[in-house]
Amino acid sequence: MKIAIIGTGHVGSSLAYAMVLKGLGSHLVLAGRNITKAQGDALDLQHSLSFCERPMVIESSTIDGVIECDILVVTASVQVTGKMTNRMALGPANVALFREMIPSLAQKNPNAILIIITNPVDVLTYLAAQLAELPPSRIIGIGTLVDSARFRVLLSAEEHIHPDDLRAYILGEHGPGQFPVFSNAFAGSERIADNAAHRRIFQEVNHAGFDVYNLKGYTNYAIATAACEVIKTIVYDDHRTMPLSTYFTEWNGIEDNCFSIPVVVGRTGIIRHLYPELNRQEMNVLAETAKLMKEHINTLIYPNLRK
Repeated sequence: MKIAIIGTGHVGSSLAYAMVLKGLGSHLVLAGRNITKAQGDALDLQHSLSFCERPMVIESSTIDGVIECDILVVTASVQVTGKMTNRMALGPANVALFREMIPSLAQKNPNAILIIITNPVDVLTYLAAQLAELPPSRIIGIGTLVDSARFRVLLSAEEHIHPDDLRAYILGEHGPGQFPVFSNAFAGSERIADNAAHRRIFQEVNHAGFDVYNLKGYTNYAIATAACEVIKTIVYDDHRTMPLSTYFTEWNGIEDNCFSIPVVVGRTGIIRHLYPELNRQEMNVLAETAKLMKEHINTLIYPNLRK
């Protein structure tokens, strides 16, 4: 399987390293606007292959030179400096970047599944679905997968249960519009309570990404590992359930929107949407999230319609 990473910054490089260690795919292409950095990463990763489980072709490329891939992972983003408190600040420049990149990538890789990591990920997943002219099932945003993983890790420490044995999702926006689904959160068939301690944990999760960013200037390990899990699920057709950002015409009464919902993922991308029964409080938050996301989409993608 041929997989390309578009963007070789901190996230793209970390993802490439994780993929090589895990032996995901047989052909890895590193592509970026900085071709020298892509070449350096490819050469460095080639030198690690003798310590890895599987052989793999690793090469660098310009973005325009990426062709006939099975999976495209888009991490390319504008650079930001200083403290960041809002992913939407990246929106205008990254929307312009996607308008430039996505149509050509989709045309040259017509059978590919696109995995979007670039922020604001929900808006850009929506935009990619419009620009690529591919089935929405093949346009996947990482969304709240990493938030849900952080949530389980913190709940694990509180409950003294391994995080992989917890079933607890955060849905909605990868940002302030996210919400925990306590009505369907379980550990060993025992419900995870919606209480003050667990709500405090959710609040920690809500700003965890910014905590990491503001401490070291970027985030890379958790998001790269989350993306690796999606790639592995596609490569091995695992049919795993995950909260991922996807464009949908209707989900739980919400129409024409894009944010993280529970889905099943396999070799062809998103195989099906899942419909958990949400309680009244969660349905109310869902409606607020949908409204917020629609405002973000209209503001960033269709600004002329708002004038």
